[in-house]
Amino acid sequence: MKIGVFGTGVVGQVIAEKFESLGHDVMLGTRDAQQSLAREAKDGSGRPALKDWMAAHPKVKLGSFAEAAAHGQMLVNATSGFGALEALKLAGEKNLGSKVMLDISNPLDFSKGFPPSLSVCNTDSLGEQLQRAFPQLRVVKGLNTLTCFLMVAPRMLPGMHHIFLCGNDADAKAEVRKLLGTFGWADAEMIDLGDITNARGTEQLLPIWVRLYGKFQNPMFNFSIVRAEQ
Repeated sequence: MKIGVFGTGVVGQVIAEKFESLGHDVMLGTRDAQQSLAREAKDGSGRPALKDWMAAHPKVKLGSFAEAAAHGQMLVNATSGFGALEALKLAGEKNLGSKVMLDISNPLDFSKGFPPSLSVCNTDSLGEQLQRAFPQLRVVKGLNTLTCFLMVAPRMLPGMHHIFLCGNDADAKAEVRKLLGTFGWADAEMIDLGDITNARGTEQLLPIWVRLYGKFQNPMFNFSIVRAEQ
């Protein structure tokens, strides 16, 4: 499958690596490809500069947001929350169309330092904002409540743990579930919360997530939902 991934940071790279390993045709999208390739420094996770990462993954393409959107049969928004809406605007409504887009982004606001607050919450969510701005696009919120390394390799943690999906289109959610199953997620580990308004809940898990990260000093953890037997 052709997949367009918006964002060239650690999340976009890790997702692209996984897709590449599964045989998909992947293009990373960025605002300015040449400017992104010109950066020399490692990122905040200590990963190599993008040009070096691209050299190590020659099958992955790099283009503008518009080119990545046009390339992908399915799309993934792995941009930072504050840049998500602008990235989709640059991608263009024509290129986005009615494609399925897995939205991993979170509306984290680091303007006052760490821990971040949320730039939108309670009565709205970033997922909803993206869906409203592009009503034909089939947005599925998911994978936004854990580190990218576990997104693509859930069996790195023992036992059953969970991710959450929400979106207005049942077929789009089914496509995302099928794709995430190839990452190793069991069907019972993917909890469908309902329509896109439920992104308010999953995005609001991030304040506790970042505080747990601060406590553990390690992002390799996730939420496990334990229910009483019916």
